[in-house]
Amino acid sequence: MDPTSGWRGSHPPLRLSRPGERTPRIGLLPAPRAAAAPLTTAHCTIVAVDIEGFGDLRRNNTNQARTRHGLYGAMQNAFDAACIPWTSCRREDRGDGVLILAPASVPKTLFADRLPGTLLDALVRHNRTHPTEEQIRLRLALHAGEITYDDHGVTASSIILTYRLLDAPVLKNALALSSGVLAVVGSAWFFDEVIRHSELSGAASYRPAVVTHKETTARAWIRLLGPGPPDGVGTAERSAVAAPGPDAPQAAWGRD
Repeated sequence: MDPTSGWRGSHPPLRLSRPGERTPRIGLLPAPRAAAAPLTTAHCTIVAVDIEGFGDLRRNNTNQARTRHGLYGAMQNAFDAACIPWTSCRREDRGDGVLILAPASVPKTLFADRLPGTLLDALVRHNRTHPTEEQIRLRLALHAGEITYDDHGVTASSIILTYRLLDAPVLKNALALSSGVLAVVGSAWFFDEVIRHSELSGAASYRPAVVTHKETTARAWIRLLGPGPPDGVGTAERSAVAAPGPDAPQAAWGRD
């Protein structure tokens, strides 16, 4: 006879398991979720760089290691020469490049006025003392925005946009078709708010471009810098981007 037959109470009686029958597990209420920790955010200047052709098969592991060493040396020397405090910036290695976040206390004009020139000088010095397999041609992206920090690192739509600019085919093609060693791309915001207002930024040497990469379509500004004459010429004079004609594709840019 079923022990629960005829039962009319508010709670059913316990049912004993028969031999060989699995005992049903009593459900437990899920533990309450802990309140999410508040996010830490800060406004930063965003600098991202990437070495052209880092994975070229002509570079072996030793070449790659020396190239990376040269990149970090060039970046630190360039920041020091531009009066940008290297140790105050957050740095994240990206294998063939680096992401650098500078606090809002560092004037953005330093990144527009000084960094392109000091980085060019540092790259030229590195390339003069290294074989072809360890030389560096670099893409540099400049932007700024609100950054979110968590236990694993950083994230932000502004960082995503910076890397879309850095990896855009139009920027890669501009550098590939030039004889320069540095291609700079500024976001529309960074150009409109910082670069174009400074007399020392070489704003006239930037050319507009439409960047289309993955889910992003955005306006940007590109400048190419090359070593130029070795002596007696300032970095502002060594910047050269040939403005494309009305029928020329944007990628067909080079040094004068």
